[in-house]
Amino acid sequence: MEHLIRLTLKFVGERCGLAPSPSYTLEPFKLKGSLERLQQRLTGEWGAATPLSQSPSRELTLAELLRSTEDCTREPVLLRDSLKQSNPPLIEEISCPEVPEELSTPVYEMLTVKDANKKPRTTELKIELPKVSSVSDCDLSISKDDIIIEVSGKYKLELHLPQLVDEETTTAVFSKGKRTLLITMPVAQPEP
Repeated sequence: MEHLIRLTLKFVGERCGLAPSPSYTLEPFKLKGSLERLQQRLTGEWGAATPLSQSPSRELTLAELLRSTEDCTREPVLLRDSLKQSNPPLIEEISCPEVPEELSTPVYEMLTVKDANKKPRTTELKIELPKVSSVSDCDLSISKDDIIIEVSGKYKLELHLPQLVDEETTTAVFSKGKRTLLITMPVAQPEP
């Protein structure tokens, strides 16, 4: 029986383009009505009720049921049935996708430290992150001319840097007490 159920799940998945779950439970149920009527309900082809005098005298075989479901569609049966209803329900249920929380821009301060010849030596960026308790929450991305800091669900900061920086020697230090991130980016030296 287990093997038959797994084969049936595989067949339905391949035939109808579905991905049924491999886990299942067998629930006891009592079949009401004929197998033909059940098959019509499952395929969405039921309309007017078949009079009892016209009900089949024999039950359908599994092969006959499978042949009659060869025209599987990807449209769920419940949707087709709900579209055929002439009286709309009293209360309509609608779903709305979750609106992502707007990420705020953290307070920051950017300074350029210059040497004795007044040439830029480093760019320092201090960012206040009061909702962050650990540096592992921060996602930092630095390129030669910009920086992006993201804290999932809380902050996002994208900045264009005033000078090209050397991202290989950039350092970042997070202060848990002050909940600030200090990023020191050495200015890239011009190539000779």
